[in-house]
Amino acid sequence: GDLKGLTENLDYINDGDPETDTDLGCNGIWLMPVMPSTTYHKYDVTDYCDIDPMFGTLADMDTLIGEAKKRNIRIIMDLVLNHSSDEHRWFQEAKKSKDNPYHDYYMWADPDKNGNPPNRWESCFSGSAWEYVESVGQFYLHSFSRKQPDLNWDNPKVREEVFKMMT
Repeated sequence: GDLKGLTENLDYINDGDPETDTDLGCNGIWLMPVMPSTTYHKYDVTDYCDIDPMFGTLADMDTLIGEAKKRNIRIIMDLVLNHSSDEHRWFQEAKKSKDNPYHDYYMWADPDKNGNPPNRWESCFSGSAWEYVESVGQFYLHSFSRKQPDLNWDNPKVREEVFKMMT
């Protein structure tokens, strides 16, 4: 379903009245990623501060959170914080130049002396964990799909951006 459908069914999950026995009595809902993404499974986020139209709008999310709170239901967001989409604006900027401020938002490494990836690390889904980007002459790390470049959590700006999004 979508966010409006979930909001419409909150009373079935927990109506907020401990005297009734007409609900599931749940006090938390865990949502899969609902941010825009390039794939159906939503784990390659293209915009951390928006809602994919297939689920609704930011206003729908605000309504869901407010209505859930009235019923003592917490919303738990499944946030993708290891990586973004390769189509996220940060990564699009990052691969323009080593001097671009967004370049250090991701994990990059120079090729070895033979032009190969810096090591033999394997990704969970697709062979080598390294993908070459000609425009910067470096490889980016992707622990999962090539479409999911790993964020550089050693960069305080990355942490600041993600923490701001979470708030």
